[in-house]
Amino acid sequence: MRYAWLFNAISIITFVLAVFFLFTKGLNLSNEFTGGTAIEVSYQQPANLAEIRTTVRELIESDDFQVQSFGRAQDVIINLPLVRDKTSAELSETLFALLKEKEPDVELKRVEFVGPQVGNELVYDGLLAVAFSIIGIVVYLAFRFEWKYGVAAVIANLHDVVIILGFFAFFQWEFSLSVLAAVLAALGYSVNECVIIFDRVRENFRTMRSGSVNDIVNNAITRTISRTMITHGSTEAMVLAMLIFGGPTLHYFALALTIGIAFSVYSSVFVAAAIALRLGIRREDLIRPPKERLPNDGAVV
Repeated sequence: MRYAWLFNAISIITFVLAVFFLFTKGLNLSNEFTGGTAIEVSYQQPANLAEIRTTVRELIESDDFQVQSFGRAQDVIINLPLVRDKTSAELSETLFALLKEKEPDVELKRVEFVGPQVGNELVYDGLLAVAFSIIGIVVYLAFRFEWKYGVAAVIANLHDVVIILGFFAFFQWEFSLSVLAAVLAALGYSVNECVIIFDRVRENFRTMRSGSVNDIVNNAITRTISRTMITHGSTEAMVLAMLIFGGPTLHYFALALTIGIAFSVYSSVFVAAAIALRLGIRREDLIRPPKERLPNDGAVV
């Protein structure tokens, strides 16, 4: 906790940058949220993305589309908006025919369509899921500990969520339903780590009769750090395996979890504990002093 001010400064800067990119660039929402058509094609050699973009632009007469490599240089995913007077099937068939004229070896792997109404419902339901998760965390921590700890944990958890979203906004990675699930999973990891550290702080307040609040918090972090590294290290190894070997379907899901798990360790140790100290936690918050007994307590009148 001697360096808490430094870590708080890093967190504030990172958080502000994440919010800035979210407002300026925004999230690259998948068709699951916005509605439209996703077409995945595969080439025998590395795809010429510039040529594909030119073909798509001539077809829909708009720049409102995305063409990007998907896992390998040979695989390409094309996200198209809703086009008036054309169904998803017609649009995908026309585009694939144009691509095949220029590259006969191109292969159509999948076509997906999501309507705008479904997309709006998914955005609303996704935000609702995050909101209810945060409310549940606040209620749980309020009963489990004391309001100062609850506030510190919620700020740390929001810190993790916003930074994950900031990464996706800055790099314009596709934000899909699977990524939303990864964000909620990372939120759960962060809560779990905060609870473990705060529980050890409460135990130290009961067992350590001497020492400052800083010493008690430092001791709690030190006693849990080996458990933190083993648990999160094992999980991170599994997630990295999904990221490297899981293929395109799991890529962004694993990427969000990789960032989330790393920041959940950082925030629970350096953010949540530091904020709790700034809010003025003390022994009396968790351990109530014994009631004074009256002289005639237990006497028969």
